[in-house]
Amino acid sequence: MNVVFRADASLLIGSGHVMRCLALASRLRDEGHECLFVCREHEGHLGKRIISAGFELVLLTSSGSKPKPDCLAGTDYKSWLGSSLADDALETAACLVNRCVDWLVVDHYALDAEWEKLVVERLEVEHVLVIDDLANRDHQCDLLVDQNLGRFEDSYKGLIPSAAICLAGPKYALLRSEFLRWRPVSLQYRSEAKLQRIMISLGGVDADNVTSQILTAVAEHGGFSGIEFDVVLGERAPHLQQVRELQQRLPLKVTVSVNVSNMAERMSHADLVIGAAGGSAWERCCLGVPTALVILAENQRAGAVALSASGAAYLIAMEEGLSHSLAEWLERMKSDNCEALEAMSRAASQICDGQGLDRVLHHMLKITGGKNA
Repeated sequence: MNVVFRADASLLIGSGHVMRCLALASRLRDEGHECLFVCREHEGHLGKRIISAGFELVLLTSSGSKPKPDCLAGTDYKSWLGSSLADDALETAACLVNRCVDWLVVDHYALDAEWEKLVVERLEVEHVLVIDDLANRDHQCDLLVDQNLGRFEDSYKGLIPSAAICLAGPKYALLRSEFLRWRPVSLQYRSEAKLQRIMISLGGVDADNVTSQILTAVAEHGGFSGIEFDVVLGERAPHLQQVRELQQRLPLKVTVSVNVSNMAERMSHADLVIGAAGGSAWERCCLGVPTALVILAENQRAGAVALSASGAAYLIAMEEGLSHSLAEWLERMKSDNCEALEAMSRAASQICDGQGLDRVLHHMLKITGGKNA
């Protein structure tokens, strides 16, 4: 099959949309299918990452306009696109002329049924797969994936064609194969709960510099000099230098790593992750890693609340101040509450088993009449 992905990354959008598309593309390539990415050249785009992974890339020219800050509150996703919806559809179609597209995969909060219809009308597109988290707009698709906890098929009733298939919930999480490989090792590691190594991973960008807030709050609280803090950021993170300065100044054992290629392995050896409530939450669940969750965008809130209610994570109340809501909780975990970490690990491991890619691929092949469906 020939599969085209339309997804974007930027300093504001983050990297999650492109990264989960890369996971699916890699799995498709393993089965002999061809994949192409179409992305807009926003500041912080992941073009180099896509090319280094061995995929063909077409970059759409950026208008230079910056998305409005209120899009993080879920009110202005259209500004993420960097052009009008119609123009983006025409540009996408233009770069795919003379290509037979078996699947068009769309992972973008700014795109909807209007865009999908425009592209399909202009190209020889057989099927459309939409990856979404919001359940807030119409889609013209054959298959829709929403990997979030608390999502069900009914969440998209009336938003997708009646004949379309909706795959909802973390069992369909699009995780790189490394997480499935490391799952047994990580679960075995948690048989003896402790709190000696904490990973801080708030996405490749961390535009609001929450990493620095966390390190400062923990240092001010005291009592964590014996714990190793493993900070992971992307090379385009705008506050990377400030984090590195804190690494040198604060009385904590802190390592700062950039663009790591062994994320599953590192998570597997972390006793706890302080992480964002986005797609990486399912990576941690697959590995059974206890999590202190930070909500970095309003669209993450529902999933974060659901994870907290499941017992798989502790939800940090940012409005109460990090020192109060995080550092004191970490102190309790460090002191004598290993049973709590074990319980969180068990709950997390039951939410996602890391086989979502295979399940999604099965449905794609079934729709196209593939032999391996």
